[in-house]
Order: sequence, then structure tokens, then C-alpha cells
Amino acid sequence: MQARQMMLGLVGSAILGGGVAVGGYKLLEPAAGSQQQVVAADPNVRYTSELRSSNYSVPEGLNFVAAAASVTPAVVHVMTEYSPQMNQDQSAMGMDPFLRQFFGEDMRGYRQQRGPQMGSGSGVIIAANGYIVTNNHVIEKADKIEVVMDDKRKFKAKLVGADPNTDIAVLKVEADNLPFVRYGNSDDVKIGEWVLAVGNPFNLNSTVTAGIISAKGRNINILRREDNMGIESFLQTDAVVNPGNSGGALVNLKGDLIGINSAIASHSGAFEGYSFAVPSSIVSKVVDDLLKYKVVQRALLGVNIQEVNAQLAAEKKLSSLNGVYVAGANKGSAAAAAGLQEGDIITAINGVNVNTSSQLQEQVARFRPGDKIKVSYLRGSDARTATATLRNATGTTDVVREEVAAATVKYEGATLSAVSRQEASKLDLQGGVKITGIRSSNFRRTGIADGFIITEIDKHKVSKPQDVQRYLDAAKDSEGVLLKGVYPDGREAYYPIGQAG
Repeated sequence: MQARQMMLGLVGSAILGGGVAVGGYKLLEPAAGSQQQVVAADPNVRYTSELRSSNYSVPEGLNFVAAAASVTPAVVHVMTEYSPQMNQDQSAMGMDPFLRQFFGEDMRGYRQQRGPQMGSGSGVIIAANGYIVTNNHVIEKADKIEVVMDDKRKFKAKLVGADPNTDIAVLKVEADNLPFVRYGNSDDVKIGEWVLAVGNPFNLNSTVTAGIISAKGRNINILRREDNMGIESFLQTDAVVNPGNSGGALVNLKGDLIGINSAIASHSGAFEGYSFAVPSSIVSKVVDDLLKYKVVQRALLGVNIQEVNAQLAAEKKLSSLNGVYVAGANKGSAAAAAGLQEGDIITAINGVNVNTSSQLQEQVARFRPGDKIKVSYLRGSDARTATATLRNATGTTDVVREEVAAATVKYEGATLSAVSRQEASKLDLQGGVKITGIRSSNFRRTGIADGFIITEIDKHKVSKPQDVQRYLDAAKDSEGVLLKGVYPDGREAYYPIGQAG
């Protein structure tokens, strides 16, 4: 009997040991100086980005009840709806665009998915008058956004702004006196500290799980972008989160928001031990920027950096394994102006030690162009400090303003208007011009329907109404041009046009 029990125990241990494995990283998608209060430009936005100190005594008995009770009412279920997407088969893809124009797109080229596509995630109310923070990937390209509160009230939500570089977005609902969560200071969070994750995994509303902070400043290479502007310095925790938790709250036992849950480490798509949250130090700054400027003010030091390890230290004969190696300072950058050179090792920003690239990026990301920071660094064995004035992506200290869409213009009886940022994002467009009023225009016999978004004219990219006007005017003495574009439902189309008249 004992032998049998021992055998069963060994088998059970083997099964448990084989199950503890962490695979690739997946987004949780449903399918310096003293801190000061920042007042939003709109006086009606009752919101503060002040980070409250997290230095507090742990409640006796590790009681999670108070934090859960205070946070749960302010975490919402974000429901999204997407238009059916039109897909092309190989025969349509290979069809000459002129033939497709005359024989029609519906002959055998497109198939449509039935009904709208749905998605869901979580969000956190950060102001009593309806401002909500969530993940960009939760609402990206959504046609409709609705939030459901813990008390089952539903509201239509408007997208205020989003930042793919940090995976943060801000929503607004028309309501007042809503429960909200205050920011905690993620800088004060310690490894081993208890935290709670609150969200809506698998459409299970208002779910609370507990865990500890496993690591800080974690880079998991999930926000890869062509411009290399993604910022990753996640809080890592073992609190259970799953698909649907995206955009939800990570709070300390005081009930203060210290992070927005964003990703998990998994090869199955479900929780397997670790999850990752955007720290409140980044969240609060991004939200401030979106409320004030509609776009995030990204400050750059302008250095190419490498992690310092034993191999690099030996190769470059470095005097320390701590800090971040400067592989080069960009010409005209803040770093170059401050005197930083290739071979220097940055050890701290404003007195905060940085030992990884992600930690350095996180510290710099808290500031705006024009802000000054103190950079501590080593040059050989000499410890030095420089003051750097941060700059924007264009190399100036100016605040970046949201691009204003080109004015709507009338052309040949039709109305031309720049495509909205939201629609461009939904359709993966870099620009485009929407044409309407076809029936009363000189375009009425071309086959173009209202709402068509022109993206190219004879392979020339168009981004504003004046582009369309210029290219079509230039083609009036030619044999014609080819308009390429897409309809709001995702269906691509081509239209050969002679003289616009």
C-alpha cells in the first residue's frame, strides 16, 4: 500500500513539474524629482495625475478585502464592436484592376464574414466625470465602444486618445459622480509586495486575484514597432490574469493604482505564471499628455544604448557591470549637447539608478521635450554628471501638437475630406481622402460610391483633399488616371477615370 502511495506521489509530482513552463509573450487581447499635481487643460476634467506614496503599513493578516471593495466598482468591462472585414481570394488578388472595375468585385472576388466582430477587455475609471484608462490594443480599430460598470450600468464610450508606444488609451463616458481609483506611485513598489489584479477575464465580470510583485522594469519585446519608439518597463507579477484582463487595474493593498495589466507570458494563451502591467509612473504621464495635447509628448535623450554584461565589459574593457552602455550619441541630440560620448556608461537619471535599457527608457519617458534631467555616467573610471535638455523626435524642444486635418474642399461637385485618424487606424491606412456627394458631381458615372477613401492616384499617395485636386487637375490633359482606395468596410477598389468632367 505504501509503495502504491509513493508511486502515485511521484507521478503527481512529475505531472506538476512538467506543467510549469512559460512560453512566448502574448498581449491580453479578447480574441524623477518630486511628484506634483498636474491640472488638465480642460477645467471640466476633474482628474489628477498625482502619485500617492505607497509607503504604508501592510494591514494585519494581509487583509485584501478593503482594497478589493474600493477598487472593484471603478473597474469596468470594455465591450468593442468591429465592422465585418472583406477578404480577397487569390483570383481577385490576381485580377487586373481594370478588369475588376468592369466585371465587378462581387463576381467571385470577395467573401464577407457574417455579422459584426466583438471583443472585450477591462478599463479603470480615473476621474469621477467619466475618464477611463485602458490598453490601446483593447480598443484599437473598434467602431463602437461600450463600458459596463460593476453595478451593471452601461455607457457608450468615446476614444479621447491612444498611444501604441505604451499600449495606453483614454476613453470618456458621459456620466458624473462615478467611483474612481487614485494613482499610487509605482516607484515605491517593492519586489515581493502583495498586489491585486482586478478585471474581467473570459467575460467574468469584476474578478479579483492576488499575487506579489515578481520583478520591475521588465522588457518582454511585445511592443515592437518600426520606429523603435515602444516603451517597455513592465511590473511583473504572479497575480492571475487572463484574456479580458487587459486594461484592468493592478493595485496595492491600499487600493491605489500602480499599473494597468497588459500582457501575460504564455504559450497557451492563458495564464501560466506571470503577467505584466504598465507602471502608473508611465500611465499617468501618458494620460496627462492625451488629455492636454491629444498626442503623447515623447522626450528623447538621443543615445544608442546596449545592456552591460560580462561579454561587453570584457570587449570594451569597462570598469563596471552596472549601468547602460552608450554605443553612440545622435548628432544634434540632447545627449550630444550634454557632452555624452560613445563608451560612456549611464548609471542614473535624476539620481535613480538605471541598469537596463528599459529602466533608462522608463525614466526618460516621464518627461516632455524641453525638460532638463541630470544624467550620471562613467567615463572610464571617472564618475560624472551632466544636465541634458530633452528634445522631441524632430530635434527641437517644442511641444508637439495634434495634426489638424486638411480642410474639406469641393471639387467637381463632390466633397473631399481627409480621413479621420480613427478610421485610418481601423483600416490600417497611412492617410487618405474620403469622397462624398457623388450623385450631384461629375464623378456620378465613374462607379464610385459615397464614402470611398482614395489612397493613391496613379501610384501617388494622397493624404489631404488638395492632393486629389492637384493630381486630377494635372491629369485633365492626359488619357486618364487610376484611383486606388478602400471602402469603410475594408473592400478595396480601383477606378479608371478620364477627364473629371
